[in-house]
Amino acid sequence: MSEEREMLRDTVAAIVAKHATSEAVRRAMESERGYDESLWTLLCEQVGAAALIVPEELGGAGGELADAAVVFEVLGSALVPTPLLGTTLAELALLAADEPDVDALEALAAGTSLGAVVFDPAYVVNGDIADIVLANEDGRLDRWTSFTAHPAVTMDPTRRLARVEVGDAVTIGSDPGLADVAAILLAAEQIGAAARCLDLTVAYTKERVQFGRPIGSFQALKHRMADLYVLVQTARALVDDAVEEPSPTSAALARVAASEAFTAVAGEAIQMHGGVGITWEYDIQFYFKRAHGSAQLLGPPRDFLRRLEAEVL
Repeated sequence: MSEEREMLRDTVAAIVAKHATSEAVRRAMESERGYDESLWTLLCEQVGAAALIVPEELGGAGGELADAAVVFEVLGSALVPTPLLGTTLAELALLAADEPDVDALEALAAGTSLGAVVFDPAYVVNGDIADIVLANEDGRLDRWTSFTAHPAVTMDPTRRLARVEVGDAVTIGSDPGLADVAAILLAAEQIGAAARCLDLTVAYTKERVQFGRPIGSFQALKHRMADLYVLVQTARALVDDAVEEPSPTSAALARVAASEAFTAVAGEAIQMHGGVGITWEYDIQFYFKRAHGSAQLLGPPRDFLRRLEAEVL
């Protein structure tokens, strides 16, 4: 990782540590819009989180996919509810348009407008709060100039979804592979969450005493946590490769590995926490719900496995 990206990671991590505590995340997810608007403003103004992949001449920071992935990983570690995923994808869609909407891009980059991209109209990230909605329709990009949104039922309270219905739409260009970029960014977020979930579990097993000693000292749990660490680091390597060299294949590999790692860690975390793990007072239950919710977002892992199978066989 370059020095600039390390600084970006550290800056976002410091903001998250100060403004996205467990209590703050709970307040954000229960708020009217489902995220902390003051934190979103802070991320946009101090870090340029929404401007990273937008060229400088269009009001952005002129960064790369790897810069955005760093931010997604850090935000994912604390399950911070933000409109960043939908907004970033909307920016990429507008940048791929035959005639990019400069005003819309500048507003998205500043964080004053929010975006969403529709892959499945029944489950749209940012669907209920988006100002700008685009859709991937059979290889073309459509901009929905009018639409209606309704809250969707989801098991993950830290990420709201909406059912969005199109009113009027215009075709603005060809799809640049948004689903693959979405898979890579989501995988980066999953890795951040998986690593943090494992850290929380290790810390808990050091504190929880049973039979006169911390449960983390038992060899069986040590082995399980070591296996989980290897699983997370292996998935991280695949995500890093996808970020550096994005392609349909690398995106599918990253998505499958990150989903499997996160769901495995979250499941074991619940087991190691015991009965309290699924109670509202403990944050581990949020990681479990995010793991299973994000694994199905943008299509379940089996869809990506089928793609890989078709390419190999």
